[in-house]
Amino acid sequence: MAVLLSTKAAAVGDWEAALTALDPALVLHRHPFAGDPSEIEAVVMWTGHDLADLRRYPNLRLVVSMGAGVDHLLKPPGPPPGVPVARLVDTRLTQAMSEWVLLNVLRFHRQDPEYRAQQAARIWHELPAPDTARRRIGILGLGALGADAARKLVALGFPVSGWSRRPKAIEGVATYAGQDLAIMLRQTDILVCLLPLTPATAGLINKDLLWSLPRGAYLLNAARGAHMSAPCVLRALDRGQLAGAALDVFDPEPLPADSPFWTHPKVVLTPHAASVTIPSSVAPQVIENLRRARSGESLLNLVDPATGY
Repeated sequence: MAVLLSTKAAAVGDWEAALTALDPALVLHRHPFAGDPSEIEAVVMWTGHDLADLRRYPNLRLVVSMGAGVDHLLKPPGPPPGVPVARLVDTRLTQAMSEWVLLNVLRFHRQDPEYRAQQAARIWHELPAPDTARRRIGILGLGALGADAARKLVALGFPVSGWSRRPKAIEGVATYAGQDLAIMLRQTDILVCLLPLTPATAGLINKDLLWSLPRGAYLLNAARGAHMSAPCVLRALDRGQLAGAALDVFDPEPLPADSPFWTHPKVVLTPHAASVTIPSSVAPQVIENLRRARSGESLLNLVDPATGY
């Protein structure tokens, strides 16, 4: 089976090694591909690939995202009609995302920015002890990533609630769905966004949402930059509606050098690095989907274009 790999140059060698270690018979090509387009039967890709290029391959039978998100594959013009798209659901991706969430929840809960400021000013002053049982965490998105983060936060003793498009049940988590978002926001001290990016969720973190939180809440976003209105987030930070934010994703990326987020004193910033795909970890899943595509079987983690995930 001939497979086209499309990702940044620094990563493509690791993908080739991981996939061929499991299936030496695979024929791998790097994008851009100058050979016979009819050879390509599957494309394994990340962002930056012109989706119109996929229509060059008449025998394409599968497109696989190199990450958990698939919004980059569903933008117009999207994949060719009838070609299925699969995403990755991986324990190491999930674990890494939960680590990022816990790191930043604990950063704000344990008053780390305040203590670092005191350190810089050589101030020896003990702040009031935080109460874990009273720090309410709200999670937007209860898929594989959100559910895992919720469980780990519950294990630490935080009261956790979560919101999703459809009703979910997670032990120890108060769950909300659909129109109940406003109820969750009113009782959220730290809001975590782990939503898939769809037309319904784009721009969700706007003025109305931010001002529905208790004053002095915190925002964590490791989903997509297009979920949030940057001007609204900055205004909420400057006016004290948000006490701080940990942001891993932006729109556009890379974040422009003149963005106020770089130097904002209330912002902790990372370069879309909260959870990075490790090819050797996800390769078995990709190989299995390639096998299923060849044999006409149902695919793992098939994306529903109607919902966007």
